[in-house]
Amino acid sequence: MMTRVLSTAALAALLLGAAPASAQEGHGGPIPARVNWSFAGTFGRFDTAQLQRGFQVYKEVCSACHSMKLVAFRNLAQEGGPDFTAAQVKALAATYQVKDGPNDAGDMFDRPGRPADTFPPPFPNDQAAAAANGGKAPPDFSVIAKARTFSRGSLYFLTDWLPLVGYSEQGPDYIHALINGYEDPPKDFTVPDGGHYNKYYPGHIIAMPPPITDGQVTYAKDDKGQPVVPETVDQYGKDVAAFLMWAAEPHMMDRKALGFRVILFLIILSGLLYYVKKKIWADVGGEVHGLQPELHKAY
Repeated sequence: MMTRVLSTAALAALLLGAAPASAQEGHGGPIPARVNWSFAGTFGRFDTAQLQRGFQVYKEVCSACHSMKLVAFRNLAQEGGPDFTAAQVKALAATYQVKDGPNDAGDMFDRPGRPADTFPPPFPNDQAAAAANGGKAPPDFSVIAKARTFSRGSLYFLTDWLPLVGYSEQGPDYIHALINGYEDPPKDFTVPDGGHYNKYYPGHIIAMPPPITDGQVTYAKDDKGQPVVPETVDQYGKDVAAFLMWAAEPHMMDRKALGFRVILFLIILSGLLYYVKKKIWADVGGEVHGLQPELHKAY
């Protein structure tokens, strides 16, 4: 019996170990490395400071091309997010111009943003965005962290769904890897005009040039005048990926807390139901009541 169990475990380990190769073939490139996210796992939580840095990267770099039409300024102040104050959100919104109207004359007009407004897009429409970016409009970033994923191999479904060891951070892992995946192409690989080689992008040719470089975004400093975290492409990628994960699922921590309470309730309910069942059926089980022990034995 023990030999059979060990053999099964060894086979499963072998197959799971081989899964990245098949996943790599299907994805068209190397599998993005797993990042140690603060929000990963059953009890994971967003890092407020990281979300604020990620928003800074989005605002100073990504927002020049990518919209975030489903996120309102006031969302930045909600619990579990970047945790800006209401005054900060109001001041931030006022720095944007939002198209509104029509007014009494029937004309559209621009006004300062309000906390209830969503982030205004960088282009008036998709056609203008496509014309300014080589014929294809950059994707909206509202739910990009949930929309982008990759396959790790068909056998990983055996573990990815488990509560404590599951894996559901493919989106931010992919975003982080993509930002860091620009490099010179292999000698036998031809990159067309207007394209850029990225080892993590499917097909390896991406229209977006490297979006950020080391030192491009200035982070807050500590008491010694040093950045609180490294101002590197790797760190920028982690911070903006975490922010985009929050933007895609701003109520993730509430969902996890509710799920934990539901599972705890179901465990307690199962115990109570088992106890009630044992109590009700304690006197049943083949015994015939009202008979003398001698006659009962005959049955």
